[in-house]
Amino acid sequence: MKTLLIVSFLALQLTPFAMAQTKKPTATASAANRVQTANGLLEGSETTGIRMFKGVPYAAPPVGEFRWRAPQPVKNWTDVRQAKQFGPRAMQLPLFGDMNFRSNGVSEDCLYLNVWTPAKTNKERLPVLVYFYGGGFVAGDGSEPRYDGESMARRGIVAVTVNYRLGAFGFMAHPELTKESPQHASGNYGLLDQSAALRWVQQNIAAFGGDPKKVTIAGESAGSFSVSAQMASPLSKELIAGAIGESGSLLSFQAPPTLSEAEQNGVKFATLLGANSLAALRALPATQVLEASNQPGAGRFSAITDGYFFPKAPAEIYATGQQAHVPLLVGWNSQEMNAGALLGKDKPTPETFTQAVQKLYSERASEVLKVYPATTEAEAEQSATDLAGDRFIAYGTWKWADLHGQTGGKPVYRYLYARPRPAMTPEMGNATAGLAGGVVKATDPAAPKAPPARGAVHSAEIEYALGNLPTNKVYAWTPDDYKVSETMQAYFANFIKTGNPNSSGLPQWPAANGGTGVQVMRLDVTTRAEPEQNRARYLLLDQMRTK
Repeated sequence: MKTLLIVSFLALQLTPFAMAQTKKPTATASAANRVQTANGLLEGSETTGIRMFKGVPYAAPPVGEFRWRAPQPVKNWTDVRQAKQFGPRAMQLPLFGDMNFRSNGVSEDCLYLNVWTPAKTNKERLPVLVYFYGGGFVAGDGSEPRYDGESMARRGIVAVTVNYRLGAFGFMAHPELTKESPQHASGNYGLLDQSAALRWVQQNIAAFGGDPKKVTIAGESAGSFSVSAQMASPLSKELIAGAIGESGSLLSFQAPPTLSEAEQNGVKFATLLGANSLAALRALPATQVLEASNQPGAGRFSAITDGYFFPKAPAEIYATGQQAHVPLLVGWNSQEMNAGALLGKDKPTPETFTQAVQKLYSERASEVLKVYPATTEAEAEQSATDLAGDRFIAYGTWKWADLHGQTGGKPVYRYLYARPRPAMTPEMGNATAGLAGGVVKATDPAAPKAPPARGAVHSAEIEYALGNLPTNKVYAWTPDDYKVSETMQAYFANFIKTGNPNSSGLPQWPAANGGTGVQVMRLDVTTRAEPEQNRARYLLLDQMRTK
């Protein structure tokens, strides 16, 4: 689903957002929609009782000399700053078809957050949700309708979405960057952005009616990886009271690269760009850096064990109980990946699945085939689907839940989200769902439609969990979908408020580490707790993890 974006289009989209965001107070400005922050006065907007503040800066623009540096403090302003428009999204290419932005273009100047609050005054102390978007650390934005905070605000929660740097801008390490850093570290700038946003929340959220002592962080996919990261970092772990992870963690098959490994990749990337110094790198146009990051040989930019944000590998931090000791609600979907990710174009059969497993696991293939059996074509397809999803994201999420349950000292509530999306609306024509929840339009209208998903695909739960089904016009939502959404959002809201998803009127959700056997909440039209399935799969994969 990757698409190269024309540089001229990107240039047109770059937005000098901060230049025109303040103005003198007017007689007609609504005092009720003004909030005094540590940096100055904001004026937001209101819709049927929910106040919204969009495009609020939480750090200085990371441009010029601040490119590839930890986020710097916001400069104070003296006039009333308008907060009625989403700020620009971080530098990114249009990679995923499910991303629908309301932001003001793309720009390096992207460190803004958005607040939805039901509070009428700053005297209230409402629980707070801070949500990090997904997108593989290369795409995504806090303006996406699926993350909209209004529905959660209507449940008595102050909701916040946060923009953070992505790709090469957010995660490139380099020896010169390490040398200039007071902490002798580089990379992880996107995670440092998130941490800075959490510090902003601690300092300012009371002005919006929020309680800085009741901040729950949440996210899906890369956003869930981010939650696991913020829990593990000494820079952030004291800033949160709870955590929600939807499909993903840093405790996956391969540990994050070390600083020296990431620095080597940064040097190769600088060579690809033809830049022989840090000054030359910072002088390059942002569009050039972005386009180069999508070229063969550019490497991948993601979280690293840098010795600062992560003093040691995240898995070691969790194993030794040095992470935030907070309640965790965590889970994944029933079809995180399809069989084709493992088998390619081969038809799922016992033979093709066995061959794929032998190729991946060689001398340990027989062990894998015991926990992913394939005696029939139907079983082969299901096992290929399961193994592909486990390798992609389910194992890492399981590992996070399992370790935190052992060492975190707080309840862990696990779920399996199993509601498949309904059919697409007739207006979508002959389209199919893509990997990240995106939509792939068929070039031939007469082409046969792809078979329906075997379960809930990656990212399918986001609109359900946050109460935002109406924002997605692709699918023909049914009463059952709204029922699932009501249940899931109620669990999430309860957890944000109390650290426990349970309340009257909902099926009882036992803690997975409660000492009576691991129970998992299966979220579907009929939601119920059931004993953990497939633990043997994850224990085997755990043995083969790269430490």
